[in-house]
Amino acid sequence: MRESTDITTIEAMRAFNRFYTDRIGILDRAYLKADYTLAEARIVYEIGTRGQVLAVELVRDLRLDPAYLSRILKKFRERNLVIVAPDPADGRSQRLCLTDKGRTEFETLAELSRSQLRRMVAPLGPAEQASLVEAMATITRLIEPGDHATPVLRPHRPGDLGWMIQSQTEFYVRTFGWNGRFEALVSQVAADFLERYDARRDHCWIAERAGTRIGSVIVMDGGENIAKLRMLYVDAAARGLGLGKLLVEQCVHFARHAGYRQLTLWTNDILHSARHIYVAAGFRLVAEERHTMFGPELNGQTWTLDL
Repeated sequence: MRESTDITTIEAMRAFNRFYTDRIGILDRAYLKADYTLAEARIVYEIGTRGQVLAVELVRDLRLDPAYLSRILKKFRERNLVIVAPDPADGRSQRLCLTDKGRTEFETLAELSRSQLRRMVAPLGPAEQASLVEAMATITRLIEPGDHATPVLRPHRPGDLGWMIQSQTEFYVRTFGWNGRFEALVSQVAADFLERYDARRDHCWIAERAGTRIGSVIVMDGGENIAKLRMLYVDAAARGLGLGKLLVEQCVHFARHAGYRQLTLWTNDILHSARHIYVAAGFRLVAEERHTMFGPELNGQTWTLDL
């Protein structure tokens, strides 16, 4: 009986794979009717989403052959889509980021993908769309259990800033007994980010694992060519993965590429894990002040990184 069930499951999965790849056009020579293969479009997406990334990280995360990636990057350089530079920490590796033209292509591909999916789900009602999302999350969870799935970073989408406000407020109120003024503060930060958002100067990273949001951070323009790191958060279920360090590294890389002269942040000294990350990234403590902004007496700290 088990062998029969396994065969049935496998054939059903193969049929679904054929159905879905046909629907999204993976086998088309030009993915999304654009001048990219699926692999090329995915590499543009990963570089654009992460801000900067090492070539070896793409090889690892996308399970690519290094020579194949090298050929794609050569093509991208010829088209002025990417900047390839030696990694300051290891001259043998290459650090990648998109040019202005590359970021335009990144945003175009993202919108083409969204438009394709909008057309696909347009005939479905709200309840059917919710069922579709739940089914995809179930597939992801069963095929690659959340505890072992690799976190993925992506830009913010509608609803993400609301999740950031809720998750951080619930955590700090539950853990430290902070009051509603903290929720007011992060709500104002989120509102300012969305109202003034400029893709060249601002960025938000959402970390997901198996389709579930597990972390976030924002870089936003603070004026006078200084960037601010805001709303760093890692869910309790994702701690110990090095995700906080990864999110801060993305902020530093983005701020440097955007041409800021400094990256600053404000935190409280009871957040020990976050402070360790900031110190390791090279931030220095420049100011402290006692306050009761969130109820209990706290020691606020301002940290700065010269870029």
